[in-house]
Amino acid sequence: MPRDVVWVAGGGAATDALQALSRDWRLHRITPGRAARSVNLQSVRVGLLDLDAPLPSSVVELVHQHQHIQWIALIPPGLLLQEKVRELIRECCYDFHTLPLDHGRLEVTLGRAYGMADLEALDEPPEPDWEGRDGTPIIGNSAPMLQLFKRLMRVADSDVPVLVQGESGTGKELAALAVHRNSRRAGGPFVAVNCGALPPQLIQSELFGHESGAFTGASRRKLGQLELAHGGTLLLDEIGDLGMELQVNLLRFLQEGTIWRVGGVQPVNVDVRVVAATHVDLADAVDAGQFREDLYYRLNVIQLDMPPLRDRGGDLMRLARFYLERYRHQRPRLRGFTQAAVEALYRHHWPGNVRELVNRVQRAVAMAEGRLIAPEDLGLRPPTEDHPKTLAQARARAERESVEAALRECAHNVSRAARQLGIGRVTLYRLINKYGIILPGRS
Repeated sequence: MPRDVVWVAGGGAATDALQALSRDWRLHRITPGRAARSVNLQSVRVGLLDLDAPLPSSVVELVHQHQHIQWIALIPPGLLLQEKVRELIRECCYDFHTLPLDHGRLEVTLGRAYGMADLEALDEPPEPDWEGRDGTPIIGNSAPMLQLFKRLMRVADSDVPVLVQGESGTGKELAALAVHRNSRRAGGPFVAVNCGALPPQLIQSELFGHESGAFTGASRRKLGQLELAHGGTLLLDEIGDLGMELQVNLLRFLQEGTIWRVGGVQPVNVDVRVVAATHVDLADAVDAGQFREDLYYRLNVIQLDMPPLRDRGGDLMRLARFYLERYRHQRPRLRGFTQAAVEALYRHHWPGNVRELVNRVQRAVAMAEGRLIAPEDLGLRPPTEDHPKTLAQARARAERESVEAALRECAHNVSRAARQLGIGRVTLYRLINKYGIILPGRS
């Protein structure tokens, strides 16, 4: 059965040669301006670019808009002297052939391009089943994410507590929301509480509520987050930051299904599924005496481990392109990433995971001057720049970048950054001095 190939007719210099292709290929000739009306390019996998001088801007636009197509450029030899043509081939084409065409070689290239398109089609992520509250889907087709998706579906079918563990920025709240939206509680509320962001003196009232007159300033009854989540799901983010007294109260709720408001005289029945999330290893916190062992086992009935971005392979570029498309309305001319940018993205260690990637893509959208995002736009070093020559240099660079990322994410709060990195404050100050990192407000 003939395989479809779209043929973008520019100068037409290759017309006679293409018409002599074997019956294995069915050509659909289009012109750039009429492409959308004549062929559904979203379903096309391989395309031929019949180029001529000068390079039409409409052709460049078409190629950038359809980067899923394996493009093969057909050009007169002299056209390779043009920088724009070389850049287009480098950034967007699977291969190129110079005129006059060698039919045998071209058909081999078409076959390989089609095979590559089939291979990449297998890597396309499935339609997202879950979205965050801002419409952000869980994106991924790497082995760790496919395993996570399977586990999410099994977890959603039950009603037991779930513990979501993973580094900062890996999407723990998205996973919790996925559990909620695919459970029998999907019609109920989803309430998220960041235990680390609430002052210790307020968290008891925030979680369990209070009665009128329970303390100074309590002029009326207030329902806590547990009651507000009745019939739905409560996410307790950064559960490791919960104080010991609150841990006792939470354990009592998980055991009895009732809460006591501050100042209350009778228990209140609450039907809530609890999902806890943390970036620290709670088992280590239990060993260190910082988290109750009985509460740990109550929460950790089912555990979900969020994979770090550096372990997710091709998901990195899927996410980068997704967020570029999300923010591209600010710079409509942007069409993608240079090869150097792609290499820089894969070289980076990503201590801040997906959250850091989103930040860097937003920065790139604001800073990029051309149609393609370069490493500098992302705040990353080009692959050939300052490459570490020894393992010690590579380790030092990774260590410094991890420290800088943690300080940025924690608003340069040294204590919080040290906890995030899993080291002591003294050790962090030593690293800050070692690498000459400047803290805002300090000389």
